[in-house]
Amino acid sequence: MTWTSLLFIFLHHLTGSCAQFVLTQPNSVSGSLGSTVTITCKRSSGNIGSYYVHWYQQHIGSPPTNVIYEYNKRPSGIPDWFSGSTDSSSNSASLTITDLQIEDESDYYCQSYDNNYPHSACIQNPPPFCLPSLVGHLGRIPMAT
Repeated sequence: MTWTSLLFIFLHHLTGSCAQFVLTQPNSVSGSLGSTVTITCKRSSGNIGSYYVHWYQQHIGSPPTNVIYEYNKRPSGIPDWFSGSTDSSSNSASLTITDLQIEDESDYYCQSYDNNYPHSACIQNPPPFCLPSLVGHLGRIPMAT
């Protein structure tokens, strides 16, 4: 395989053609200590209820931590103030954080997939590009002062 072929494959993935759908999240969500915030993840095509959605939290300088898997299940050790849900009418999933704590200030990502490209999709915010595995980015959640 030539370098030209490899470059074409790489660019093919960067152009947005690597996925059949886009996950869109807000750039940021803010809340005060003790409040409740909800982060949405809208799927552009394909039924949100047909493909699992997973949520990840990532603090600066640390790897992502799975906080919700398979729409609404919490891994062991994840506090019960994290919950997940789906809404078929808006074709979106949501991560809700109740009783917001200072340690919840973080980046959050939703992840989903389709039949053609398992565990990949395009990120809408920031500008569209493709990543394997983690998809749909939410900017930092600041604490309101």
